[in-house]
Amino acid sequence: MKLLSDLFLTFTKIGLFTFGGGYAMVPVIEHACVDQKQWITHDDMMNITVIAESTPGPIAINCATFVGYRQKGLIGAIAATLGIVLPSLMIIFLIALLLDGFLEITVIRNAFKGIKLAVGLLILDAALRMIKKMPKKPLPRLIMGGTALMMTVITFFSLRFSSVALLLTAGLISLLLYAFPKQKGGSAS
Repeated sequence: MKLLSDLFLTFTKIGLFTFGGGYAMVPVIEHACVDQKQWITHDDMMNITVIAESTPGPIAINCATFVGYRQKGLIGAIAATLGIVLPSLMIIFLIALLLDGFLEITVIRNAFKGIKLAVGLLILDAALRMIKKMPKKPLPRLIMGGTALMMTVITFFSLRFSSVALLLTAGLISLLLYAFPKQKGGSAS
């Protein structure tokens, strides 16, 4: 029972005090689950992030569900998932219930501008951590760099091209290179 309450409270704190969605929560989840609680390893966190990215649903919820399941099975997954979801649900419910025109309040609007910058930095931090843990092979780095460059160009020039299509194209290229390794007995990456 202690582990279940610890899972719930840990993910409640993460859900309550982290703004900006899943990618902003990834470094916080990693710090709590890997560094502090030692529930999972850094490699587990990298794998969780990749799997959570490719499955339906928000990445932070998928990560919480996986960690909870790893620790205590289905009941652990439920506890961790509820922990990360309930704070946001309650906050949004209260805002909708109590404050009409919430973002029209100058202090709130300015606070969200600051939060937006902080979220960008948290997402950048998560990306840099993942890059550091990436295999030190040229092909995966080339694909990742090319995808990042194309997404930047598309965003900068406001081109109408789906970033999802770009990521799927990069994934397809990776899959093809993995499926058809070099003829000299090694893999393409």
